[in-house]
Amino acid sequence: MIRFLPENTIAELHVVRNLLLAFAGLLIFLGLVFWFSLPDVDYLKTKNPTTTALMEQRKAEAAAQHKKYRIRQSWVRFRSIPGYLKQAVRISEDASFYKHEGVDFEELKMSIKRDLSEGKLARGGSTITQQLAKNLYFSTEKSFIRKFKEYFVAKRLEAALSKNRIFHLYLNLIEWGPGIFGIQAASRYYFGKNVWNLSLEESIRLTAVIPRPLRTNPTGKSRWLLWKCRWILHKMKLYGFISHAEYNLLKPSFNR
Repeated sequence: MIRFLPENTIAELHVVRNLLLAFAGLLIFLGLVFWFSLPDVDYLKTKNPTTTALMEQRKAEAAAQHKKYRIRQSWVRFRSIPGYLKQAVRISEDASFYKHEGVDFEELKMSIKRDLSEGKLARGGSTITQQLAKNLYFSTEKSFIRKFKEYFVAKRLEAALSKNRIFHLYLNLIEWGPGIFGIQAASRYYFGKNVWNLSLEESIRLTAVIPRPLRTNPTGKSRWLLWKCRWILHKMKLYGFISHAEYNLLKPSFNR
């Protein structure tokens, strides 16, 4: 025996269906608006940016305090940067850089777990690509919205650029101290030499300050700096980037 639904029930189902379709359409529309609001990164294939969101943020912060602010930054070719410096940076900031597609999901999972346990964005978890996205287009504000946008821009960067180009941009643009952006400017400012003349020790010291560029001087002897340098040195030996002899020769330089 076939039972027919009451007309009012059928009408209610039609209303629910229409509401669900409208909601789905709204989500698609908002998703498209969000996607097309993200910056176009194709120009980075051939052009080096003259400024970044982080540089502009630092300028605004200085202006708000009525302070002068000078930016030191100059471009250097990727092949001019010593191999051991690139290795040190990857070990320290993103060991899986050449394997992932912009996001290291294992690192991201640990980052989210810690953030949730502490109730704030505490752990980094950002890849080199995500750090580049943040430096180019966003502020240093720690928020889930910024991280969400950063994720999608990182995916765009990975789709448009080669790994070496992303790494090249990163090394030339990240902050290395007050007003110091890029590895060449950092090398000139702290050690008075071009990046291609940096020693292994100097490369490790510069790498160590990347997480704390405004609080740490690579030429100093702070407890944190020396610990970070020892950690990087140990990892470079572990991954076979330096020999045991090089490790033993340099290790005393990072002891207090």
